Amino acid sequence: MKEIDVTALGEMLIDFTQNGESPQGNPLFEANPGGAPCNALAMLAKLGRSTAFIGKVGKDFFGNQLKDAVQEVGILADHIRMDEKVHTTLALVHTYADGDRDFSFYRNPGADMMLTEDEVPEELIRNSKIFHFGTLSMTHEGVRKATKRALKIAKEAGDLISFDPNLRPPLWECLEDAREQVLYGLGQCDILKISDNEIQWLTGEEDYTKGAAWINERYQIPLILVSMGKEGSRAYYKGEMVEANAFPREDTIETTGAGDTFCGCVLNYILEHGLEQLGKSELQEMLTFANAAASLITTRKGALRVMPSKEEVLQNMG
Repeated sequence: MKEIDVTALGEMLIDFTQNGESPQGNPLFEANPGGAPCNALAMLAKLGRSTAFIGKVGKDFFGNQLKDAVQEVGILADHIRMDEKVHTTLALVHTYADGDRDFSFYRNPGADMMLTEDEVPEELIRNSKIFHFGTLSMTHEGVRKATKRALKIAKEAGDLISFDPNLRPPLWECLEDAREQVLYGLGQCDILKISDNEIQWLTGEEDYTKGAAWINERYQIPLILVSMGKEGSRAYYKGEMVEANAFPREDTIETTGAGDTFCGCVLNYILEHGLEQLGKSELQEMLTFANAAASLITTRKGALRVMPSKEEVLQNMG
């Protein structure tokens, strides 16, 4: 019996989020622990799942802060490596009035890029039910090899593979490289979580259903989830499309981590119900809960440390 519900590999970084101004009118930034794969694990841990993270941070103040935060929320941190020479990756999050955001990254290089093939813990991956990854661990050759080795192990071990491209254009040499790695990820996964703008960029289709069809013609992915922000989310499964509305909040401050929260909830549902026999009502239930959780995280600064409990999500669903 596999002991770990979900293992994720990828980036861990500090999101500097603006939190007010100083008396002199300068922006004040709060150092929030983040990184998409870890955020998804934090939501799963909050729902009582056993989770583990594979990644690298700098042996510095921020690296220690990240490792502590991961342990604090109940994610197994034994496979977080500390790099002696390269600093922890930092992201400055610029938030707009509607809660949307832009990122400036300090990662040239950053410690998360330094994970190597031989640092991938084979036993851990073999002992996991789901393996989850994104493309930030595929931007550079060394960490890309580590990601592909982890995927090979996960495939051999019969893990379900979950993929969230989480495209961050500033981190790629060119978007053609990004596209190549996203397509590689599509060829590996059983569960794809992709955002509205990512599916349009990737497929060239404005219409999400046509975009999902474009993906399915090339890669047979059992479950495709499209997150659409204020428009809610969709699931494409066995020729069916199910849609669920968002839960808009008056008190939204920023959208960082909303997609990761959504992703964590979906993976939790798959752990409960499997991926074989999902009817329309199950898909609807899964999306509704995930949307409600994602809307709650938009009312909080950061994500990793402030994931909502099951009770809070049910309350938000009304």
